[in-house]
Amino acid sequence: MAKRDYYEVMGVPKAASKDDIKKAYRKLAVLNHPDKNPGDHAAEERFKEATEAYEILADDQKRAAYDQFGFAGVDGMGGAQNYSHAFHDFEDIFGGLGGFGSIFENLFGGGGGQRRRGETPRGANLRYDLELSFEDAVFGTSVEISYTHSEGCTVCHGSGSEAGGGRKVCATCQGSGQVRRSSGFFSIASPCPSCSGEGYMIDKPCRACGGSGLGKKKQKLKLTVPPGIDDGKRLSVAGQGDAGVNGGRPGDLYVFIHVHPHEFFERDGHDLYCAIPVSIARASLGGEITVPTIDGKKVKVGVPAGTQYGKMLRLREEGVPGVNGSSRRGDMYIKLMVQVPQKLTKRGKELLEELQKAEGDDMAPRPIRLSEIK
Repeated sequence: MAKRDYYEVMGVPKAASKDDIKKAYRKLAVLNHPDKNPGDHAAEERFKEATEAYEILADDQKRAAYDQFGFAGVDGMGGAQNYSHAFHDFEDIFGGLGGFGSIFENLFGGGGGQRRRGETPRGANLRYDLELSFEDAVFGTSVEISYTHSEGCTVCHGSGSEAGGGRKVCATCQGSGQVRRSSGFFSIASPCPSCSGEGYMIDKPCRACGGSGLGKKKQKLKLTVPPGIDDGKRLSVAGQGDAGVNGGRPGDLYVFIHVHPHEFFERDGHDLYCAIPVSIARASLGGEITVPTIDGKKVKVGVPAGTQYGKMLRLREEGVPGVNGSSRRGDMYIKLMVQVPQKLTKRGKELLEELQKAEGDDMAPRPIRLSEIK
């Protein structure tokens, strides 16, 4: 069955605020909660669908990726293990009724920070901030980044125990890693305070890693930045985050892009904008000017006779390439800035006076709308 648009699922417009989205999710979650609809498979599916939609739309980065690329932009960002917003916002949404740990465990197979008994914990996701030049963001580049992440401890080989030591089942939670309490029809789970949600206790913690089974290591990674990436976007590198405890799968690395401004060009989506000065004579008589493009070319552009200040010219497909070739290259827009000379030679002044006599200067003043001069 094809997925429905997330905004359609939530019943909100695309411009909805975070508060509106949160209110819509609360309404859907209460209405379709499995404990209120026992045996109703359709209600359970609606609950899952609303939770997935909320997780994407409640996160600024995920929402931006979804708005730009649709489901392809958030592929792999759903899933129970990534439902951080849906899980952690439950307490706020439902007025302190907790994290609905049992719901995530039963419906999604663990998530929101909870896991099933015997399941090894996944490593933490990491963030890296990458600064790029304007040109590298436009045309793409390959960079090597360096960061620190956790890997299995070389002393205890990831076990967390000294030689001869071992693990025992936590007496408080009986190995589940959770303690539960009930509030009305909600079953609320929280991490066990004795074992911090691990489900076991270590007899003799490794002195090198403190029992975590992990050690820090500097990592170098070659990263390919696709053409057309914009400021504020995010790249994900699977499996390059922190290692998981006791062989648990590693987290991911998220690379956030920060683009330096260009000296001349500004960007709006896939389009580029620049301003070019032209003389009064060129604007009046028309002619050609030479304009540099972002990739270093020199392009001749025709200036129509009688050009007014602020006129926009367009060069097709001289803008930003589509990300991963997903769309055609954008356009380049040139704003013509007619310049009035501040100092005139004697001959220049004479010529302007002759022009004034020939053309006249008796235009009746009239108000001009601001939109006409933008």
